[in-house]
Amino acid sequence: MDFRHLQQFVVLAETLNFRRAAEKLHMSQPPLSVSIRKLESELGVALFSRGKDGVKLTESGEAALADARRALFHAGQFKQAAVAASTGEGGVLRVGFVGSATHAILPSILSQFRQRYQAVQLVLREATSIQIMQKLEDESLDVGVVRVPVSSISRIRLLALQTEDFVLAMPKSHPLTTRSVLKLKDLSEEDFILYAASDAAGLRMAAIHACQLSGFTPRVSQEAVQVQTVLGLVEAGLGVALVPSVSRRFTSKQLVYKSLSDFPASASIGISLAWNSLTETAAIRNFCDVAASVYQQT
Repeated sequence: MDFRHLQQFVVLAETLNFRRAAEKLHMSQPPLSVSIRKLESELGVALFSRGKDGVKLTESGEAALADARRALFHAGQFKQAAVAASTGEGGVLRVGFVGSATHAILPSILSQFRQRYQAVQLVLREATSIQIMQKLEDESLDVGVVRVPVSSISRIRLLALQTEDFVLAMPKSHPLTTRSVLKLKDLSEEDFILYAASDAAGLRMAAIHACQLSGFTPRVSQEAVQVQTVLGLVEAGLGVALVPSVSRRFTSKQLVYKSLSDFPASASIGISLAWNSLTETAAIRNFCDVAASVYQQT
C-alpha cells in the first residue's frame, strides 16, 4: 500500500462513482478499479460494495476513511516541511549571540528575518564568543553573532557586521573625568578591570594590544567575562576599563565614558556573524544574507 492507493481510496469514497473519481485523479476508470481491488486484497477487507444502486462504503471503508484523510494530510505536511527546509524557508535555526549584540544588531537582524521567513523556528541562545565558536564547530549551533577578535577555527567563516573602538569607562569620582581630551597613554598608572582570558579572550587581547601600542601593559585589578559585569566593577570604584563603544547605551550616575584621542586603529573591535562552512544550509545562507543587507550597508 502506498499514498497513491490512499488518495484513490479517499477520492472514490468522496465521489462514490468510479468514473468521476477517475476524472478527478486524471486516470481512466479500469486502472482505478484494479488499484482499488488490489488495495482491498492487500488489506483483506472490502472497502466498497458494488451493486445496482452504485458504489457504497462498507463498514470497514467508513472506519478507514478518517485515518486515510489524516495520513494524506500528514504526507502533504511532510513534503512541505522537507521542501521548506531545503530552501531555508522552514525548519529550525539555532542562533547563538553575545550579550552586547542585543543592543541593536540582533534585534534588527531578527526583525527582518522573521518578516521574510516566518516559518523558520528560531532558537536563541546567549553565550560568550568562545562558547559560540565551539558550539558552531561541534554543530550544536547553526549561526552565531560574536564579538571579534575571536580565536579563529579554519572551518568557521566570519562576516563582519559592525566595527567599533573601545571607549574608557571610569567612576564619576575619578580625577581624569575633568579632562576634555584624554589619551590612552594617560592611563598607564591606572588599575584596569580586564576581560577573563578563559571566556573573553578576544576582548582581552584587543584591550592589552591597545595599551601596549601606547607604551604600557595594563595593571589588572579585577577580571570579568561580561561587559555588563565589567561596568559594574567600574561603578564600584575598582578600576577603569576599556569597553565597546556600544556600552554607552548603559547609563549610570556613577559612570563616565570617555573617548580616547590616540586610540590605535589596529586595536578596533566589532561584531561578526559566524557559521560552520561544512554544515552550511539554505537557512544559514538566508540568515547571512539578511544580516548583510541590514548591517553591511550601514
